[in-house]
Amino acid sequence: MFRRTLLASILFASLSFAPAGNHVIAEEQTLYGYSAESSQTERQWEEKLRAVPNPENMRAYMKLLSAHPHHVGSPYDKQNAEWILGKFKEFGLDAQIEQFDVLFPTPKERVVELVEGGPKFVAKLQEPAVAVDPTSNQQAEQLPTYNAYSIDGDVTAPLVYVNYGVPEDYEQLERMGVSVKGKIVIARYYHSWRGIKPKVAAEHGAVGCLIFSDPHEDGFVQGETFPSGPYRPPDGVQRGSVADMPLYPGDPLTPGVGATKDAKRLKVEEAQTITKIPVLPISYADAQPLLAALTGRVAPAEWRGGLGMTYHVGPGAAKVHLVVKSNWEPLKTLYDVIAKIPGSTFPDEWVIRGNHHDGWVNGAEDPVSGQIAILEEARALGEMAKAGWKPKRTIIYCAWDGEEPGLLGSTEWAEQHYDELRAHAVAYINSDTNGRGYFGVEGSHTLEKFSNDVARDVTDPETKLSVWKRDQLHKIADAKTAEQREEIRKRADLRIPALGSGSDYTAFLQHDGVASLNFGFGGEDGGGIYHSIYDDFYWYTHFSDTDFVYCRALAQAGATAMMRLADADLLPFEFGDFADTVQAYLKELKVLAQKTQDEIRERNREIEEGVFQATNDPRRPLVAPSAEAVPPHLNFAPLENAVDTLNRSAAEYHKALEQLNAKGGAAMAASSLVEVNKLLIESERRLTNAEGLPNRPWFKHQLYAPGFYTGYAVKTVPAVREAIELKQWKQADEAIVVVARVLENEAALISSAAQKLAAVK
Repeated sequence: MFRRTLLASILFASLSFAPAGNHVIAEEQTLYGYSAESSQTERQWEEKLRAVPNPENMRAYMKLLSAHPHHVGSPYDKQNAEWILGKFKEFGLDAQIEQFDVLFPTPKERVVELVEGGPKFVAKLQEPAVAVDPTSNQQAEQLPTYNAYSIDGDVTAPLVYVNYGVPEDYEQLERMGVSVKGKIVIARYYHSWRGIKPKVAAEHGAVGCLIFSDPHEDGFVQGETFPSGPYRPPDGVQRGSVADMPLYPGDPLTPGVGATKDAKRLKVEEAQTITKIPVLPISYADAQPLLAALTGRVAPAEWRGGLGMTYHVGPGAAKVHLVVKSNWEPLKTLYDVIAKIPGSTFPDEWVIRGNHHDGWVNGAEDPVSGQIAILEEARALGEMAKAGWKPKRTIIYCAWDGEEPGLLGSTEWAEQHYDELRAHAVAYINSDTNGRGYFGVEGSHTLEKFSNDVARDVTDPETKLSVWKRDQLHKIADAKTAEQREEIRKRADLRIPALGSGSDYTAFLQHDGVASLNFGFGGEDGGGIYHSIYDDFYWYTHFSDTDFVYCRALAQAGATAMMRLADADLLPFEFGDFADTVQAYLKELKVLAQKTQDEIRERNREIEEGVFQATNDPRRPLVAPSAEAVPPHLNFAPLENAVDTLNRSAAEYHKALEQLNAKGGAAMAASSLVEVNKLLIESERRLTNAEGLPNRPWFKHQLYAPGFYTGYAVKTVPAVREAIELKQWKQADEAIVVVARVLENEAALISSAAQKLAAVK
């Protein structure tokens, strides 16, 4: 999994047309998208469905799937795929394995050593086995600590500490008069996806990059370290991909097409997503001697980590030798497991559920904790089918391979089946890791009300509240102001955040235009074993969801969502929340543009007044900023008009839906609803365009994308927002027009659906 922030922060919230305070769906109340008669039947099936998932089954699944390292290309990766295939078939699903051949380099030489400026030091680059943890000693099977898709290199250069290594850190370095040109940088994990760190370093002229896990983020500062506690021990290392996935995810050699045996491939040197400089991850035990050797300016307060030493920026006498060399051949085979329950009424409408099965090492938390829930979901739906239930739409369960190196299996499958998915996919629901705590949902805002309704019907296993109610109360507790708390209390639903990247929903949502959600629990089982050898069955059963009850809750939530999407008479897309969210995005963009103008005006005035010269410490001088041209006013009128049109169409659809509900159950089953459902399926496609985003055409969605300099974190209305952030004003004005056109087309589709809904007799 590509971790973003703590799952505890991924809480529900939304605004819907339901009356304020309507926090619980009564048992007799009609489900959204169902006639009264089918709603009652659906609830009966759901009650049976949610009783099926068994924690002991999931414990057994995890023990088997995480028994050995199972990275891409390993024997146990293939064995796990074949075992999952067998389980799907045992549950009654029609299952097969689909293979792709991808570039996946593995390390053959790694060196990090301090050669000047301090005592000679050679980094261990090795995670030690722990006596109480039986799988941590499988060293012959484990991938070494490395960053996949780092270019090969052998460099010796002075060292510079760059904090998190994101663009704003380099702005501070420039003010300090520190250049990284010709240097090796050392950055700490967090505050961006890891691949951003070597990307930005290379843009500033660095020749190498080290990324270390500072104990401030996930080590002893946070709690007891493994094996006494869940946090990262001194020699723990975070493996991970550093491919430039904000350009495109998936196989670096086959952008935009499935990596089949006969696919046309780029040469390795032509692949844009491979780093420009060599990069390696290291532990904080290996990082400390390197950081201790740095001299020069003391790092700013916010740059100082938890190592109990003075953090210096450098450069100085400290010089590091870095070697990275990988095996780039042969191509590795991916094993995607695809299982289906055919639809009885609308077999050409697909509801898709997925998670990956590959791990960096044993991967109990990431990804097996999510995969075992999905297996139990499939078993539960299989049991319902044996009992006589038949889904109206085709249900597809997917166990992806190659997620860890760069969303390989899901991306190649979504690229290979692009036309079919555009024609048939209703929605995609993803899960990845799972732990104890709060139910988190992110995703398409047309499914915001739907996801809230699912959460209301799933019980938190420890508090016995609904997972929706627990999240609502948690969000109230975390709110900063009385106004925020009151808003949360009054909303009928809770908002869901948008999706950036970091897991297997990416290709479905942002390339294929399929409405998507991501489900998972977490927030109460913190830890620091992410992408290390200690992410295994021992860690999970001692420090996470030890009784597997939250895995059961995830299976209950996922199965409920799949059954509802498969069986709804009218697909449960809702546009009031969507329009409200887009309006909020527009407000944010206008505030961002104004804030940028105000900041530049104020900075220019302070430069003219001599503020920087007067406050500059002569003994530790900073470079004064340069004056900038004040940004022009952007023309937001096209976007404002489009949002107004979107609001009107959403209200029109809601009115038509209310009228349909008033007609009763017979109308809900009318054949003319088929045409409405086709439009609803198309609604997310309308938010994409063929040209994609500026400079990265693979990303076609105009509302959601990973940030070009965040990697995981979402940038909403990305073409406009990032142009403002990068001060590209002409591009921002042009992007406003493009996004406005997309929203006008979406509004037209919603109005058409409303008219067809109103015509149902």
